[in-house]
Amino acid sequence: MTTYAGKNLKYLRKLRGWTQAQMADKLGIKRSLIGAYEESRAEPRIDVLTAIGQIFKLSLDELFLEDLDQPGEGTYLDRRRALMMASTTEAKVQFVPVKAAAGYLAGYEDNEFLDELNTFTLPMLAPGFYRAFEIVGDSMLPTPSGSVVVGEKVEHLNDVKNNNAYIVVSRSNGIVYKRIVRNNKTKDQQVTLVSDNPIYEPYNLDSIDIMEIWKAQMIITKIDKHQRWDVGQMAGLAGVVNNLQQEVASLKKQIS
Repeated sequence: MTTYAGKNLKYLRKLRGWTQAQMADKLGIKRSLIGAYEESRAEPRIDVLTAIGQIFKLSLDELFLEDLDQPGEGTYLDRRRALMMASTTEAKVQFVPVKAAAGYLAGYEDNEFLDELNTFTLPMLAPGFYRAFEIVGDSMLPTPSGSVVVGEKVEHLNDVKNNNAYIVVSRSNGIVYKRIVRNNKTKDQQVTLVSDNPIYEPYNLDSIDIMEIWKAQMIITKIDKHQRWDVGQMAGLAGVVNNLQQEVASLKKQIS
């Protein structure tokens, strides 16, 4: 009996952008076996197919008997999208970790790339289009490095509100988490990005360079069990906030 197992294995591997060696590592088998399966020189063992099914959430029947890359409607990706849309009315959030940031800049409009991002739901979010980004660095302290910022898509720069925090995706700066100040004198040809940490200087960004903007709605951070706040630390944080307010006020005067 002819099966689609080898063809489907190759399709799923390429969908994730994995080499044969990477796929073999994930399945715990030799790379040469991946080549044999994909070229139909051998049929994948049941334990291998079971492992593939667990990775891609597919049944053995689907792997054996269905052509997942068939043209038109009903492809593997089409079913994944339909399942994601129908499974819940809660807001689904696609997560972009730091390790996927480079790929995101190239594939932010590629449905195949986006469909392979991990997703989660947050019942407290209102209906909308959300995405979560992992941030690194201390430019937005007290938000610590490694935090995950959940943002809601902003379709137009005119919808941006001054001094609010946003994830800004641009060709020159990549993915950054900053406060945006719009420059009315330049008719939105430029925006100014401001860090919460006052040791970082604000800088300008051409609006034409911006690919996406996501308004920060929630921040998810890990609990540091060793962190304890005392009066001195609270006073220091108050000083940081006060300095930030002064920086923003000074910036407003410069651009008004």
